[in-house]
Amino acid sequence: MNEDIAEGKWKQLKGKVQEEWGDLTDDEFDQIEGRREKFAGIMQERYGVARDEAERRFDEFKRRHD
Repeated sequence: MNEDIAEGKWKQLKGKVQEEWGDLTDDEFDQIEGRREKFAGIMQERYGVARDEAERRFDEFKRRHD
């Protein structure tokens, strides 16, 4: 199963992601580009959450917006 969000879909969802995680910068959104692993790393740094928690949040967000 692909755990990333396709590039086109990511661009569409960027606004919703910004609403949910408003502390992330535009540069961080550009780095993530819908990739679960990048998202988890940035969430660890920015919000201080564990990697498994960050991955869970990404998966939950993806499920809500698929």
